[in-house]
Amino acid sequence: MSGEPSYLSRPVPPHLRPYVGWLVAYDLDLGAPGVHRGLPSTALTLVIPIGHEIEVGWSGQPATRRRWSALASGLHATPAEIHHDGWQSGVQLSLTLAGASALLGESASDLAHELVDLADVRGAARVPALRHLPERLHGAASWADRLLILESTLTEALVRNDPVDRRPEVGRALAVLTRGVAVGATADEVGWSRRHLGTQVRAASGLAPKEFQRVARFERSHRLLLRGARAGSVSRSEFPFLQDQPVPVRDHGGDGTRAAVRTGRP
Repeated sequence: MSGEPSYLSRPVPPHLRPYVGWLVAYDLDLGAPGVHRGLPSTALTLVIPIGHEIEVGWSGQPATRRRWSALASGLHATPAEIHHDGWQSGVQLSLTLAGASALLGESASDLAHELVDLADVRGAARVPALRHLPERLHGAASWADRLLILESTLTEALVRNDPVDRRPEVGRALAVLTRGVAVGATADEVGWSRRHLGTQVRAASGLAPKEFQRVARFERSHRLLLRGARAGSVSRSEFPFLQDQPVPVRDHGGDGTRAAVRTGRP
């Protein structure tokens, strides 16, 4: 982004907020080739690189490493490895579980533990603007224009796709698990058996309740450490992959689980 900041973000429009956590354009000079970690979280990720393909695979699974012109990934407990030549440029957004079906035409459970080309998601078949989004972003005159194109494409996808209606109890169960409440206590709170809770959480996210809970705890810990790195109270030499990412940082209570965050695995 010549003459612009390394990150350019826009507030998510109100009609997209149930489906998109944040969206950002980035242009980063990282100085030298290396590997960046895509850490587990409770959100799905969509990345569209500009000017180059992005090389990504799951950590410890070299057979999954390949180049992508646009990449969607579901919830996962294994970190992704993003190999770069010293420069990264593109747009990235986080999607809620509801956003998977509303914008990509896929259930979050089908995308769990997967890396998928944007052209291969079901929504791309019925939304030409989504299928051709990488080319449109490449041809845009500015980064601000790219974010506008992204917003308009997501809006069109929202109109053309059929979002999956989720029972209120499922959203409540996920929220309770995210807070770290034990699986059994979560089932009691929503009035389900543990087995039914497991069925519903897997259908919504692709993860078992305990795994979803671990990922949520890991995500909170990472954000706390990121906050500390920005404030100077946490050493970046201890956690070298901590970067100034455009992800909202929230406080949380409890153990920071430094060992888990250091390895990138919940």
